[in-house]
Amino acid sequence: MTHYLFLIIGAILLTGCAKGSSPATSSAAPKEVQAVPVFSADSAYKAVERQLEFGPRVPGSEAQEACALWLHQELERYGAKVVEQRATVTAYDGTRYPCINLVGSYNPEAKHRILLMAHWDSRPIADEDPDPAKRNEPIPAANDGASGVGVLLEIARQASLQSPRAGIDIFLTDAEDLGAPSSWEGPHNEEAWGLGTQQWCQNPHVSGYTATYGILLDMVGSPNASFYREYYSDYYANDVVSLVWKTAAKLGYKHLFVDKTGARITDDHVFVNRSLGIPTIDIIDTRVGGNGSFFPYWHTTEDTLDKISKETLQKVGDVIMHLIY
Repeated sequence: MTHYLFLIIGAILLTGCAKGSSPATSSAAPKEVQAVPVFSADSAYKAVERQLEFGPRVPGSEAQEACALWLHQELERYGAKVVEQRATVTAYDGTRYPCINLVGSYNPEAKHRILLMAHWDSRPIADEDPDPAKRNEPIPAANDGASGVGVLLEIARQASLQSPRAGIDIFLTDAEDLGAPSSWEGPHNEEAWGLGTQQWCQNPHVSGYTATYGILLDMVGSPNASFYREYYSDYYANDVVSLVWKTAAKLGYKHLFVDKTGARITDDHVFVNRSLGIPTIDIIDTRVGGNGSFFPYWHTTEDTLDKISKETLQKVGDVIMHLIY
């Protein structure tokens, strides 16, 4: 995960900068409240565990193909209409990688749509590992990738049991984590990250695709997670951030969803906002209150299953379920 991380110093007034219309007041939004199904952290955790059993899901590996097939089958098993998109992308150093994007849709005819995103690939290099000998190894990507996918697969399972009135598009994006390491002496471009999402923005699974709003989940499984209001999210989709953070507060999760502006992060949501104009936010674990970094095992070989908390998965899942239903 990502990329250009800058601490935002001082108070930043972004309310007047928000470009997305408020999902809470959209005339397309359903007005009747549905009963909210109970999100299962155990199920989400098992989905994280299953991804790691394939090994690192590095683009171009056997694990990539095997996991893509499993993800496709899981979405279909949960009743989604699935579109698989394949492309070849070019990384920062000129290396070409195969990319497999998957989109599972519910209620495809519904005008009010919610886009839910997570990346499922593994970074091919553990460039932040404290052991220099391991920095060319791929990361297991338990939190940085698999955790968000696990939450979304549990949401898909619940949608198969109780159909939401809103249209839901679960976008599992590939080739997100191929950007340049900090040691790279060449240019560090934003466009080196989120390659799968950029491909999808150029060629959405539905021509002219749009959604009322979008939510990206990235690194949502750490036991000590903290989700600040990410800078670009607040800039492009202030109303969506407020809706999500207020929902979390009502559920008693203010300690996890910290209502303060945090870091500026180049992630998949930036490209969705800029290319498609869909107000999309990033729920991402940043330790802004400490040293301004990501969780301690980010981009290391220690991003393993034992770093995943069912309690954190539960709380993130609860918030998304309440927004959907």
